[in-house]
Amino acid sequence: MERNRSDVKTRRPPSGAAVQRPALTAALCRALFEEWARTGYAALSLERVAARAGAGKAAIYRRWSSKRDFASEAVAMTATDLTTIPDEGDLEADILAFLRALRRVLRHPLVRRILPDLHAERARSDELAPLLDGVTEARRRRGQDILERAIRRGDLPSSLDRELALDLLPSPLYWRIVVTRRRITVPELRRQARVLATALRAADLRM
Repeated sequence: MERNRSDVKTRRPPSGAAVQRPALTAALCRALFEEWARTGYAALSLERVAARAGAGKAAIYRRWSSKRDFASEAVAMTATDLTTIPDEGDLEADILAFLRALRRVLRHPLVRRILPDLHAERARSDELAPLLDGVTEARRRRGQDILERAIRRGDLPSSLDRELALDLLPSPLYWRIVVTRRRITVPELRRQARVLATALRAADLRM
């Protein structure tokens, strides 16, 4: 027996607060970074973030329970993590690929302003420590891949002090772009890669 159409309940998508539109989520994250870069994390106002995104503050709290959670997820959703560094078959070439990828991240104007503020907040309180640790760990994983490949190839000794080497890899580029706010060209990147590879091969970096 055919059912009457009026007896069939038509499912409708939820509306209102139940829907979290991806476009609005992206707009809120962009607004967060813009306000963060302008004021610093400590003075960051979620009301101003929402207004910049063309939304109400409730749109933020439907997605995140706190400013810290908002900031942590927004950073995780961005391209602050380095992509996998391909195996170039040579330590210097691998380091150059690492530096190119890192330069793409650090050249973003908002990243250049937010990263120093992250470190400053870390010095003032531990609220953002997990966020900063996550950003640092993601970058160090890529460097670790390079070092382990070089050790397997015999390009670096197995006794290498990996922690010290991982500190060295990004430091000149970070200093140049974020601290001194200077441009760095591809030939300069190549020179950094050559110097770093030479230092890692020649120096006794054992504990």
